[in-house]
Amino acid sequence: MNAGPQTQVDEIAPDIFRMSTWVPDITEHGFTFNQFLLTGDEPLLFHTGQRQLFPLVSAAINRVIALEKLRWISFGHLEADECGAMNLFLGAAPDAEVIHGPLACMLSLIDMCDRPPVAANVEPGAVHDIGGHRLRFIPTPHVPHNWEAGLWFDETTSTLLAGDLLTHAGQCPALTESDCVAPALEAESIFRATGLTTDLGPTLEQLAELDPSTLAIMHGSSYSGDGAAQLRALADGYAAMAATG
Repeated sequence: MNAGPQTQVDEIAPDIFRMSTWVPDITEHGFTFNQFLLTGDEPLLFHTGQRQLFPLVSAAINRVIALEKLRWISFGHLEADECGAMNLFLGAAPDAEVIHGPLACMLSLIDMCDRPPVAANVEPGAVHDIGGHRLRFIPTPHVPHNWEAGLWFDETTSTLLAGDLLTHAGQCPALTESDCVAPALEAESIFRATGLTTDLGPTLEQLAELDPSTLAIMHGSSYSGDGAAQLRALADGYAAMAATG
């Protein structure tokens, strides 16, 4: 993969940093792979990137905090761009632990992690406080894909770590106030990555009810504004797509 000379770092919400690597040869407009670092007393990395991106992403983290201070590693679901470098980060940060939903731990992570993973508390209202960010883990099975899928919502900054939701192509600004739904539906018509199941609409509505003001999007620009409206419009777009086959 030709990932270019450097991973770009931008602060998209208070103490939330987006590490973005643009890969020009995926789609005609290129494609971004984004990780998100939440700093605080116990810094958390959401997404690791692929193993081959580890040198770039780890160097980018080192521009914000010392890599060895990383405490938590998480991601939306098991996939190379989400967690491919997981064990490399565990090796570089001696106190780091992978944290995910109990289902992901049971299905895969107990076997795959070089150190035992931590199962997030999925009880309603439960908070994982990393000192500076109060995070809630939200199971989203099969949304956008994978049984063990789940996302985090940061109550402190009203940021949804949205993973593969609202994926869009191109070399984009780090943060936008422009609509992300139309480009996301265009990308969906290319990749067909989302499971158009009966759970999709209710899950997106559950996320919309969090009323996020920032959506930290894994592929493309992150979004600042009425995140709930974006998620509901995405649900409407998927419903129309499902209805037309």
